[in-house]
Amino acid sequence: MRKECPYDPGVMEASERSLLERLDGVVREPRARQVLGETAGRLLDRLQREASALMTWEPVPLESYPALPEGIRSSWVFVLRRNTVTGAERHPNSHQRVMSLRHGADLQTWEDGRWRSNFLESDPAAPLERRWLSIPVNVWHQPVMGVEDWTVVSFHTVAPAELIEERPAGKPDEPGTTQRRYL
Repeated sequence: MRKECPYDPGVMEASERSLLERLDGVVREPRARQVLGETAGRLLDRLQREASALMTWEPVPLESYPALPEGIRSSWVFVLRRNTVTGAERHPNSHQRVMSLRHGADLQTWEDGRWRSNFLESDPAAPLERRWLSIPVNVWHQPVMGVEDWTVVSFHTVAPAELIEERPAGKPDEPGTTQRRYL
């Protein structure tokens, strides 16, 4: 008998695929591309100035996009430092959809007591599954960067001031966590 898994990024439901396709179209709009590019540039400059930072981030005003799918309450750009692992995190109050904007990396998810690799790339011609990842509420994830700083766009189901980042005290399946808000 096959074990049912509540989260399997390798199998995408039609409704989730449709939502990601809509978000993919939204980020390709000229106005959105301009805002995302400017934001990414600022964040890359900040990352280069702050030598000890593993990543920099900034919320993106939702008005920067044409009509967003229902349920999207915030958008962010993150720039993550090359050759680093930022560590495990999850969002107990938000479903996250993330797209590789510049370069690529491995956005791992914790499944069945181990990390599963999800290599994302920025080539707009690549299949949707190679550019986007949907991370449901409470799913542990950790970016593992390659040789280039990685820029991602992230969409969440809570407003910027409400987004909670939770980190484990030990391994993701051990008790104990710490929480903080990005803003």
